[in-house]
Order: sequence, then C-alpha cells, then structure tokens
Amino acid sequence: MRRALIIDMKENWENLQKLTPALLLWYDAHKRALPWRETVTPYRTWVSEIMLQQTRVSAVIPYFTRFMDELPTVGTLAEVPEERLFKLWEGLGYYSRARNLQKAAKILVCEYGGALPDTAAELVKLPGIGHYTAAAIASISFAQPLAAVDGNLLRVAARVSGCGEDIMDAKVRRLFQEKLDAVIDRARPGAYNQAMMDLGATVCLPNGAPLCAQCPARSFCEAYRQGLTELLPVRGAKKQRRAEERTVFLIKRGDTLAVRQRPDTGLLARLTEFPNVGGNLDASGAEITLAQWGLTAKRIVPAGTAKHVFTHIEWQMKGYFAEVEGDNGAFRWVTRAELDALAFPTAFKAYTEKAKKLF
Repeated sequence: MRRALIIDMKENWENLQKLTPALLLWYDAHKRALPWRETVTPYRTWVSEIMLQQTRVSAVIPYFTRFMDELPTVGTLAEVPEERLFKLWEGLGYYSRARNLQKAAKILVCEYGGALPDTAAELVKLPGIGHYTAAAIASISFAQPLAAVDGNLLRVAARVSGCGEDIMDAKVRRLFQEKLDAVIDRARPGAYNQAMMDLGATVCLPNGAPLCAQCPARSFCEAYRQGLTELLPVRGAKKQRRAEERTVFLIKRGDTLAVRQRPDTGLLARLTEFPNVGGNLDASGAEITLAQWGLTAKRIVPAGTAKHVFTHIEWQMKGYFAEVEGDNGAFRWVTRAELDALAFPTAFKAYTEKAKKLF
C-alpha cells in the first residue's frame, strides 16, 4: 500500500526552498569539527573530497592529516614518488583516486601555475574530478552556487520533497541538481552543501531509522508527514557481486619475501601484491604452481583463508607459506624493511600481517 502511495504521490519541491534557511541555522549550531574545515583552501578541500569518496569520515581523518603533513601543496603532490603516494594511501582503498590526484596535480603545475581553477566547469576537466566533486570544491572554496549532489543530498532532498522516483536514475539526479541549484543559499553555498552532507550523515541516516526529532526539516518533510522515512528514497536494485577464488603465496627465500607489481590497468593497477593465482588450490596444486614459477618448494604449509569485498567482486582467498629455492624474474625479493615501506591493497591485509611475522 505504501509503495503505491510513494509512486503516485506528487513531489513537494517547495519544501526544498523551506529547508535552506532552517538547514543553515541547524548547521551553525551542529556542524562537525573536521580537519579540512579548520583551514579551508582549494587544495585541502579537493584532497578531502577525493578521500571521502566511498569512505567513512572517521576513516579519512587520520589519512588526511598525515597526507597534509607530508604533501601540503599541489607541487609536493605532483612530485612525490608513486610508491610513497600509495603508502600514504594504504588502507583507504580505491587507489585510482590517488593516481588521479597526482595526475591532476601534475596538470595543475604545468597548466594552472599550481592552483586549482575556480569554476566547476574547469575543475571537472581534471582527472578524478566528477560533477559532485567539482561542485563541492567550487562552492566551498570559491563560493560558486552549485549543489554538490551526492547520496546524502539525494536522500535528504527525496525525503523532504517526498520524491518517489529512483534516485539512482540519471534523469532523476539531473532533476535534483536543477531543483537544489535553484534553492542553494547564494551567500553561503559552501556552508549549504556541507550542511546537507552533515544532515545526511548524522540525522537523515541512510541505514536504520532517521533521527527525525533532531531534524530542522521535520515540520515540512513530506516523508515524515506521510510516515515514509523507511521507504524513501527509492533506489534501484544493486548489481550482485561476483565471487572469485584466489590462492595467495607468501614465498620466502632466505631473508627475503617475493612480491610483484600488478598490471598497469585494471583492478588495483600498479599496486604491490603477493604472488597469487585464480582458484583455491590444494597443497599439491600450490606446489605445482611454484614449480611453474621456477621455484622449488622446501616447505609449504597453509596460511589461512581471507575474504575481501570490492564493489562488484568478492575475493575468496586461500593462502600458503612456502620456503623455496630458485628465482622468477617477475618477482621482487624484499627484506623486512623494504616490505614495511611498500603499500599493499587492503585486499591482502590478512596476509600482509602474516608475512611480517616470517622475518
């Protein structure tokens, strides 16, 4: 019954206009204290927004602080060795974000004098900066009145307006962009976007019941009025993840351990990994694989199982410790100190910890 009501109901777009002044009053009293808000520069805003993509705020804070301590300017980001950049990023995941940050930094140094452009139209031309990130930087750092439409803004706006359309549909997102651009506070566009982010993250929650009693939009929120907060926003079904089995090898030769670099393109591109193959091999299969790599196993024992979930793939991993003789030109043999300096994808975290105990 409720589902039919949502689909048939008429959106109350004027509620978004009512939200703007109430939202900013709420924000001034309840905004989160975050390191990128303490000192606001286009560079700091850019790095924080990239780090926050698909990552919790609490997880980002220590990474952002460490990153700014070591790479405080566009120039230092452009020049840092990629291996060190990945080490600073290690554990945040989605390493293409770090690669694109550096690509963009190099362009900024060469073509923009090391400064970020001050309009969303120019920002979106840089690697890794989409429409949301461009709007966030342009509004927060350059006072450009553009709504930074992401999941938080869509959720808040859909509930307040009572929109029953699928918010993942491109046409619906464009409609919300138009509506929110029309009502954004022209004097404080950056505060408006950050207020919507905070409201969506702390009150108008994505999982579980929203905290409507604390919401500045409660008196005119259509979802609250109709009792539809658990059903709005409407989202299309997510694509099911594909399971992929892997066998991971921790290969020790004397006082060194074998690692290798992943291909230049594709999943986890150019990151360091432990040698691995598709499938969950038994001990016999693992020994054959080592032989195919030109290695003779002196000892091989299980190293446990692990699982890692990517956006569309789930790795189901089985590991082996192996003491070997021989060589393989595709491997890099590293000492414990070298191992500590390398950045490994979070996917291998369980095995990284076990590898360190082998020395």
